Amino acid sequence: MKTHRPFLIFVLASLAACGEPAQEPSPPGGPPPQVESALLPTFVIRGEPAPRTSLADRMAALGVPGVSVAVLLGGEIAWARGYGFADLESERPVTTRTLFQAASISKPVAALAALQLVQEGRVALDADVNRYLTGWRVPANAFTAAAPVTLRGLLTHRAGLSVSGFPGYGPAEAVPDTVGVLDGRGNTDPVRVVLPPGERWQYSGGGYTVMQQLVADLRGAPFPEVLRRRVLDPVGMVRSTYEQPIPPDRQDDIATGYRRDGTPVPGGWHTYPEQAAAGLWTTPSELALYAGEVQRAWRGESGVLGGVLAREMLTPDLDNWGLGPGISEDGERFRHGGSNQGFRSTFAAAIDGDDGVFVMANSDAGSPLANEIAITVADAYGWSGPRPAERVPVELPADVRERYVGTYMVGETDIEVELEERGLALTWRGERSVLWPSGDSTFFDVEDGREVRFSWEPDGVELVLGTLTAIRVPR
Repeated sequence: MKTHRPFLIFVLASLAACGEPAQEPSPPGGPPPQVESALLPTFVIRGEPAPRTSLADRMAALGVPGVSVAVLLGGEIAWARGYGFADLESERPVTTRTLFQAASISKPVAALAALQLVQEGRVALDADVNRYLTGWRVPANAFTAAAPVTLRGLLTHRAGLSVSGFPGYGPAEAVPDTVGVLDGRGNTDPVRVVLPPGERWQYSGGGYTVMQQLVADLRGAPFPEVLRRRVLDPVGMVRSTYEQPIPPDRQDDIATGYRRDGTPVPGGWHTYPEQAAAGLWTTPSELALYAGEVQRAWRGESGVLGGVLAREMLTPDLDNWGLGPGISEDGERFRHGGSNQGFRSTFAAAIDGDDGVFVMANSDAGSPLANEIAITVADAYGWSGPRPAERVPVELPADVRERYVGTYMVGETDIEVELEERGLALTWRGERSVLWPSGDSTFFDVEDGREVRFSWEPDGVELVLGTLTAIRVPR
């Protein structure tokens, strides 16, 4: 990938500017040297050495203006550090206080508010949520006649609900309320049951918006107010907020979001009325406070959530998903990633332990960097994970690969899949990725290692990329 020298100079200057004095009130100590000088990749190809890259070079190569990191050790924030710029135009550096959009990491934090209702006996995890909803109800159809939508299903993405994610709203766009989002009066489809509840996992930000409505209905207060009073303040997340749009008095140190080409998101960031799914503004240090509280809850030491529910929250289902966070395949860590317009983030924390890593970046290109930092931190401290994924390419005849060629649709967005010399080429939102086969129906992106799976479903050929599922348009 081409590195832009002016941007690299910008990054190097900001790394110098964001040394110890700029990081107040960061705790004492600092990152292991690998974090700044020898980042590990997100994946390796079997038989090939793992390349290492400096943080400055990686930020420049990806075009990521700023990144913020915090590490939890022994139940305390061991160190936190900001790198690069929160805003390029003003050359304002990232500090440990800079607020970023957490995007989908909003979900596991918001899940605590729903689980508190279960703890109080006001909601049953496996009961029909329509028993509790008052301001809006899940529309009935043939799927709900066979099985109800439950809070457990909402939290584990097994409720059969539509709308995987949300694009947010720019500064000139009208922003609907929660019911408007649920009924499709914004820029996304209505949230409806499109699969038999409980049948299979399908990532749904729409489901978390239903949960948002449920929490607000039962508490009789706006969702951000409930989260402030019952989760954020008790945990110590005093700078964090679910308010959307973020109020002016919260904008004292806030990151501007950037596109992959380096241009800012219009207005600096989007507004997300889907607060539970995507609306949290926070810092890595305050996400570390959330994770530490969950770890204490697991041990039965939290005033926010009891131990019984915390253990259920962090027990993986068949899809390695808990009641809010994802669970690592080895069952040792709870985790989540986030992707909003101009922002990317990730975290991973020990379940039966007291450590974790939290990374937030202000760029659409920030996911690889955030994951590389998390992997490098884990390696430096000798944790079991996260680790680079191993990819093993195989030879797959062209006639087999050609079975997956075509146009796939997710919402109103199309994904083009074409034959490529060794594998397939995938084009989505103007970006082209080369995929190499790792099996008859599995491929990986040669740039970032992301796995792409194809399967034959009753509706046609299905493409799965992370939390995204797309169906091929009939040819």
